[in-house]
Amino acid sequence: MNYELISKYFSLTDRQKEQFAALDALYRDWNSKINVISRKDIDNLYEHHVLHSLAIAELIRFKPATSIMDLGTGGGFPGIPLAIMFPEANFHLVDSIGKKIRVCDEVCKALELKNVSTAWCRAEEVKQQFHFVVSRAVMPLPDLVKIIRQRISREQFNGLPNGLICLKGGELENEAKPFGKAAQITSLNEYFEEEFFETKKLVYLPL
Repeated sequence: MNYELISKYFSLTDRQKEQFAALDALYRDWNSKINVISRKDIDNLYEHHVLHSLAIAELIRFKPATSIMDLGTGGGFPGIPLAIMFPEANFHLVDSIGKKIRVCDEVCKALELKNVSTAWCRAEEVKQQFHFVVSRAVMPLPDLVKIIRQRISREQFNGLPNGLICLKGGELENEAKPFGKAAQITSLNEYFEEEFFETKKLVYLPL
């Protein structure tokens, strides 16, 4: 499955097509040195990682100058696909594992992504503020909110109020319960028809 899967759902510039197309070889190369995607999953890079990350772009179109922190980015998901999709927004990729941040740095350099910065640290150590925090299921929602609440900027200019957007799977009702109606949960099969997305969800929580 190749990058054309992205074109099925999003209209892309030629530059974006080039960048998405380049991800396959880049991640195969880096994955052979540093395991950032499970070996058996690398063939599903575009469906399970890139398109999955871009579910966030179905919820919100980040305006130019929006700042977004990707917490627990791993090999750069969802941050790198989102940075390709929104070249005028700024992404800060954070992970506590140094070699994963190294992969992010090298992939961004190869793609000439000028709108990405990285930090090898724990989320609690990040001091600057962001309009949004995005994440792929690094921890239960209440724990995540505890860490990032102080990191959300009060300056509002996007179509949705600032907050947390995370990609999760499985049963989320209990996790979301403390936030009541504020937590919006969307099944990704509303966006994408591939079977992989049947059990995947997007959680948006204004903070």
